[in-house]
Amino acid sequence: MTAPSTLGLSNEARNLHWLLSNLVEEVPGVHSVTVVSSDGLMLLSSDPGHQAAPAAGKQQSPRGSSADLATIVSGIGSLTMGAAKLMDGGGVKQTMVAMEEGSVFVMSISDGSLLGVHATPDCDMGVIAYHMALFVGRAGHVLTPELRNELRKSMESTQ
Repeated sequence: MTAPSTLGLSNEARNLHWLLSNLVEEVPGVHSVTVVSSDGLMLLSSDPGHQAAPAAGKQQSPRGSSADLATIVSGIGSLTMGAAKLMDGGGVKQTMVAMEEGSVFVMSISDGSLLGVHATPDCDMGVIAYHMALFVGRAGHVLTPELRNELRKSMESTQ
C-alpha cells in the first residue's frame, strides 16, 4: 500500500489514516479497505491513488480500485439497511459476502458511515471482524461532520 499524504490534515484525520493503514498491513488476508459516508462518498481508502502497486507480500485486489470497493460497500449497505427495515430487524451491524475468490465485509459506523473490507477467500473471518470492530470503535466517535468534510476533500485531491 502506498501511504497517503497526511500533510495538512488534522490529528483526527491522520489517526484515521493510520488506523486504516494498520488494518490493511497487519491483518492477514486483507486486500483493501475503505470508509464510505452515509451518502455514499468515499472518505478513506487503503489505495488513495486507486492504481497504486501492492505492498511487498500483498496481492493486488482483482480489478479493484478503492472506488470500486466504495461503490460495492455503499450498495451492500443500502440493500441490507432496506432489508432490515422491511423485516423490522433493527439496525444492520455487519454484512459479509463470501465468494469463491474472496470476501467482502461491511460494518456500520455510528454516524451512518460504513467500513468495507475486501479479503481473500481463505481469510480468518473472525479476525477480520474483530479488527473491523476495533476500527469502528476507535473511529466512530471522531467522525464528525467537520472531519467527514476534511476527509472528503482529501480524497478529492488524490484523484
